[in-house]
Amino acid sequence: MNVNQIINMVMRIFMRKGVNWGINKGTQMMSKRGKPAAPTTTVDARQSAQARDAAKRARKAAAVTRRIGR
Repeated sequence: MNVNQIINMVMRIFMRKGVNWGINKGTQMMSKRGKPAAPTTTVDARQSAQARDAAKRARKAAAVTRRIGR
């Protein structure tokens, strides 16, 4: 391996990390855009808790069905 190849390898690593960092930052910025930072109310918290419980029950039911089907 010559010095030019080693330098190219190192530069490629740094460039890949930099480009990935930029893409991730841009994606995060775009996903946050347009959403107001409103505080959660007790109604929202209660609804989200109920949704989590329903999802948990659905996962358990699916696991039981898979066990029965064996």
